[in-house]
Amino acid sequence: MKLGVIGGGAWGTALAQVASAGDRETLLWALEPEVVKSINDRRENSTFLAGVPLNAAIRATSDLAELDSCDAWLLVTPAQHMRGVLGRVSDCRKPLILCSKGIEEKSGQLLHQVAREACPDAQVAVLSGPTFAHEVARGMPTAVTLAADDSSLGEQLRDRIKQPTFRIYVSDDVAGAEIGGAVKNVLAIACGVVEGKALGQNARAALIGRGFAEMTRFGLALGARRETLAGLSGLGDLVLTCSSTSSRNYSLGKGIGEGRSAAELMTNRKTIAEGAFTAPVLARLAREKGIDMPIVEAVDALIAGRADVDQVLGALLSRPSKAEAI
Repeated sequence: MKLGVIGGGAWGTALAQVASAGDRETLLWALEPEVVKSINDRRENSTFLAGVPLNAAIRATSDLAELDSCDAWLLVTPAQHMRGVLGRVSDCRKPLILCSKGIEEKSGQLLHQVAREACPDAQVAVLSGPTFAHEVARGMPTAVTLAADDSSLGEQLRDRIKQPTFRIYVSDDVAGAEIGGAVKNVLAIACGVVEGKALGQNARAALIGRGFAEMTRFGLALGARRETLAGLSGLGDLVLTCSSTSSRNYSLGKGIGEGRSAAELMTNRKTIAEGAFTAPVLARLAREKGIDMPIVEAVDALIAGRADVDQVLGALLSRPSKAEAI
């Protein structure tokens, strides 16, 4: 099975590195001409994954039509651009493995719903879990969830992608795998604020715990399974992303906690902090469905500039005491 990767950022490049192990030809589409040239000429994505030598079996292209030669696609575009990119491909019937994390802002749809609308004849799977791209690309031990409604498709894709240092657990809970990845990005911004404001490790641990409760409430309301949310694609990814400045979302929150505005921090960034785009739609969906998500609401207010850090902290700390529950 020949795999194509759509998206030449750090995570797309890392996945191309995994897919090409054993000198298996892998095609990587990137929007930026300089990324294509860097990969093909110097075997390095110097823009998004500098310092990591890439396998010779990876070939980069800026022509989406070339991916027609692949048997399946790993889709690693920014969440808000997925529908547009899929609308540009000529053959949209191949299995799609969604590797981005977010919720489409305009429609409020999870990305597997977006993909099924854009490519109704394609089988869809979701790959998610605690993954920093630079570690995956260097072959450091990683474990992820691969979710597909069709168990045979999930097993086939697992067997093609897995490596000794890239362990894949198969699931059929597509919504659960997606919800964990989307919600944790928003919560990571909140944890970054705690770091930037120097509020301490106790505060961050409390926020992770209560943030996981919000993730679980939202996921269960949308049909996800509790065990999926407590697994790699939910709690596992949450812990990783809320604990390191290697996370773009955590770094964005840290900057906000240090006193800078979200708008300033997001201007002219080469990389995207998906949580900034997920926060407003997630907060909106939670309100519409009557789901209590105060941390998500706080992040939404910070990103939109409706409140500053001290105001949202005051609001969170003044919430009535109640029994701990999911």
